[in-house]
Amino acid sequence: MTANPLAPCVDHLVVLAADLASGVAWCERTLGIAPTAGGEHPLMGTHNRIINISSPAHPRAYLEVIAINPGATSARPAGARRWFDMDDSTLQEQVARHGPQPIHWVASVPNVAERCAALEALDMDRGPILTASRPTPNGLLQWQITVRDDGLRLMDGCLPTLIQWGAVHPCDSLPASGVQLQQLTLQHPQAATLHAACAAIGVATSVAITPGDAPRLTAQLATPRGPVAITSFTPET
Repeated sequence: MTANPLAPCVDHLVVLAADLASGVAWCERTLGIAPTAGGEHPLMGTHNRIINISSPAHPRAYLEVIAINPGATSARPAGARRWFDMDDSTLQEQVARHGPQPIHWVASVPNVAERCAALEALDMDRGPILTASRPTPNGLLQWQITVRDDGLRLMDGCLPTLIQWGAVHPCDSLPASGVQLQQLTLQHPQAATLHAACAAIGVATSVAITPGDAPRLTAQLATPRGPVAITSFTPET
């Protein structure tokens, strides 16, 4: 069955690294492959490497290793932070101490403004909708994405950032990697609230949501080395 490109779905997993070299090494060590595609995000002063992790369950998904680009400057207005809590000192210290880890996920939606309004009805502010792009060898990738001025992920990274792609999606030109996303599990003390928010976005059936004492994001992946689970940080106190 062909996936509906307009249906809300898991778009990509976000793995934060202190730098791209350590992120690539993490991929090789953990998943058995090295990401080669990626580029720069002039708006945020970040850069990435990506791999296709599409599967029958998640037919248009990829994994993004992202880091602050030391050779670039964020074009965000004064006082505005980068996406995905990348400017948060505690998160940076955790990455420096423990190495790259998945910290967040992004959901693709057909009408990002409508989905933001649905979250606002639940008293959740996903943030302004920004227009972003990055050049690739296959042309310019363009998208709209929700980024709060404070850069915060919501619900400890378990509530996704929302993205609406233009005519081209990264997976259109990404070759199969041998890694496939089998399941994304979101554990949170406020599981009912998280489920309601994911339902408002349209992705509640795309992920597994479970209660737990601490928030945690776990992705089950099929890899050339066999099944692998990658898990987000347990928040440090």
